[in-house]
Amino acid sequence: QVQLVESGGGLVQPGGSLRLSCAASGSIFSIPAMGWYRQAPGKQRELVATITSDASTNYADSVKGRFTISRESSKNMYLQMNSLQPEDTAAYYCYARVTRRIGGALYDFWGQGTQDTVSS
Repeated sequence: QVQLVESGGGLVQPGGSLRLSCAASGSIFSIPAMGWYRQAPGKQRELVATITSDASTNYADSVKGRFTISRESSKNMYLQMNSLQPEDTAAYYCYARVTRRIGGALYDFWGQGTQDTVSS
């Protein structure tokens, strides 16, 4: 199996910063893509940012210029969130698209989520 463990969420005031981490472990050959999604109460889960194994990134318009996604050692991913606003309040989920062997099928996995609250 594959496990994704997030950390770094919490409570921050508007204008503040948080850094989320996601660590992947388990039966993994490669991780072509990883990303962050978020879900606010009463809303659908939405894309925040993604990053591929060659470091290509993609961001939601709402976070461009404020959030930065990065990867380290292929199995660790981070999301630096600056200039946080109350509308960024949500549960943030780590996502990974994984292969378990050379030429193998792609599988999607999700972390358990970490709550970020932006409030004064």
